[in-house]
Amino acid sequence: MPPDFPPRCNLFVIRASNLDAAEIFYQALGLQFDRHAHGAGPIHLATETPGQVFEIYPLSSDDSPTTSARVGFAVADVDATYTALLEAGGSSVSSPRDSPWGRRAVVADPDGHRVEITA
Repeated sequence: MPPDFPPRCNLFVIRASNLDAAEIFYQALGLQFDRHAHGAGPIHLATETPGQVFEIYPLSSDDSPTTSARVGFAVADVDATYTALLEAGGSSVSSPRDSPWGRRAVVADPDGHRVEITA
């Protein structure tokens, strides 16, 4: 039987070559992380927002990079967040501009994950 509501993404996991650099970058979005380890697993970063968990695991030599994934965040101010992300180690992919989806920009994090911000 189909669910009474459409599926929604409640967990997103990426891998980073440097957890400290990733934490600084994503904190510029306003995210606050805790460091976790489940069982014998590696220490990783985790943050919860209403209805969603975002985790950043260390990239090991046995892992495949996740840099082809794109993650998006709705923010209050695209221009200010874009500047903060660049100052936190990101690089510009697409500067802030108006689009059919609202004000939008794309910044690559220190590992190259493309992070879309919209308002």
